[in-house]
Amino acid sequence: MKALRFGRHAAIAVIAAGALALTACGSDQVTGTAPAGSQSAGPKVTGTLTGIGASSTGAAMDAWKAGFAAANSGATVQYSPDGSGAGRKAIIDGSAQFAGSDAYLKDEELASSKTQCGPEGAINIPVYISPIAVAFNLPGITELKLDAVTVAKIFRGEIATWNDPSIAALNPGVTLPDTKVTPVNRSDDSGTTTNFTEYLAAAAAEVWTDKASGVWPATLQGENAKGTSGVVKTVTDTPGAVTYADDSAVGGKLGTASIKVGEEFVKISAEAAAKAVEAGKPVEGRSATDVAIKLDRKTTAAGAYPIVLVSYHVVCTAYDKQETVDLVKAFESYVVSDAGQQAAADSAKSAPLSPALAEKAVKAIESIKVKS
Repeated sequence: MKALRFGRHAAIAVIAAGALALTACGSDQVTGTAPAGSQSAGPKVTGTLTGIGASSTGAAMDAWKAGFAAANSGATVQYSPDGSGAGRKAIIDGSAQFAGSDAYLKDEELASSKTQCGPEGAINIPVYISPIAVAFNLPGITELKLDAVTVAKIFRGEIATWNDPSIAALNPGVTLPDTKVTPVNRSDDSGTTTNFTEYLAAAAAEVWTDKASGVWPATLQGENAKGTSGVVKTVTDTPGAVTYADDSAVGGKLGTASIKVGEEFVKISAEAAAKAVEAGKPVEGRSATDVAIKLDRKTTAAGAYPIVLVSYHVVCTAYDKQETVDLVKAFESYVVSDAGQQAAADSAKSAPLSPALAEKAVKAIESIKVKS
């Protein structure tokens, strides 16, 4: 995993760093050759960039905003964590210049984006890889082992108490309480929900009969809360509660589950999440600059944690003004650079993009242009 954090080859890093040296007067050319990971060389961009989207990347976004502002004193990034669905709607209707989304654009959303983003529409740029924790509040218990079928039964309300035989069989030697199981789901249209239900629908199809969706099935009972912070707070305040949330937001007295993959149980970690992403493939039917990834939720790769999200920044392929193009390119170049990825890893426990994925992201960012 060390290579994922520090091994990105110099050419990519120089391109990413150089993009931060775009001029504020509208030039689309790199004006400096900063060292890899540097943000200090060359003229800076100015202006305000507006984003709306995923709450899961909150810690990473705070780090990115701070790092970018430090290098560009005249530039500001505003980001409203209203959920992935809200972000995708915002880029489509033009109320935001980029969206944060834990799910890539659907085909119909891509078609709709062409009105605001030009004939090539919007593209998905991966910026953040993180495991989704199955997090629970059981005093005295910080770790459990679960398989996909048991997780699905828990969230469908088919397991009433924590000492249920199906949980006990996976956790020999653990004294489980008869505390009521209270599943907590997201109330908003959420990319985290999309990724979680994709896993359940693929890995536990016999139990999870609903289609994968960003909206939690209305037929299922349980508690709900808005945003990543909302579900984590509800579980923290409720003994016996359990939720799914970006691992960066899970802490305090909450425990997390190791997930069965093949014949082993894989503990949640950024490294394990990165291994799962490596098993993914490009989404078919997309443009050469779209970097959407189809994850293999049933992977049996050793050490891979399959409940993972790839969060994207969804950007237009073309904007009305050169100044907007410069801002978008500069910010996104910082986000996918060594410095930006390490800032996210340090603040949010995320896995930095692999060298190959970073290279694709840089090429996608370079393709952004002014509408002709």
